[in-house]
Amino acid sequence: MCGIAGIFNYQNKQSINQQVLQRMCDAVRHRGPDDGGIYIDPTARCGLGHRRLSIIDLTTGKQPMSNITEMIWIVFNGEIYNFLELKKELQEKGYQFRTNSDTEVIISLYEAYGEKGFERLNGIFAFGIYDKRNHCLVLARDHFGVKPLYYIFVNGSLIFGSEIKAILKYPDVKKELDYEAFNSFLTFRYNPSPQTLFKGIKKLFPGHYLKVSLEGTVELASYWNYKPQ
Repeated sequence: MCGIAGIFNYQNKQSINQQVLQRMCDAVRHRGPDDGGIYIDPTARCGLGHRRLSIIDLTTGKQPMSNITEMIWIVFNGEIYNFLELKKELQEKGYQFRTNSDTEVIISLYEAYGEKGFERLNGIFAFGIYDKRNHCLVLARDHFGVKPLYYIFVNGSLIFGSEIKAILKYPDVKKELDYEAFNSFLTFRYNPSPQTLFKGIKKLFPGHYLKVSLEGTVELASYWNYKPQ
């Protein structure tokens, strides 16, 4: 288990407040007590934070992690069971790896196939990818939603985290009860995606990605088109 958090000021020109991002990461420290890291790109007004529970690649698996050209960055929570097979395939395509982690495989898979590559991940995961090439941030969650991922749009910013408590550390996020979600909770004893009890804060649908660009476009779509047979 790890903790991720991030800020993407896609519709406003404010710089990333590193102290706020650090507080968001500290809120999920219990998810990753072994290590922590922050990456901020001031030109695109994007910041990624990570709290790590070290399981795979203890020495070189630090996050946030980038590809070799540092054009793609990721914060990742989860485990990819077929990363060695995917890594071998990507190496045959010419991709180079500096670590032994499953995290770096996700980066190269995205670089090779874009969002379509997420379907090929066999595992449990929630991650945020910042793509400098296309000036966008992509959030994704595993096929069945085992790993949590929450987000909110507020004042031209996309704020996300592994837990709601991380999002609540962002100053512009208000603690307001969502009465419709509260009614669902009393009816079903849980909140189906994308509902949470906090107004404006949403759970990313399982098997979906959310893509937001600096131009202001927002795309929410499924990467998995499975049909039972």
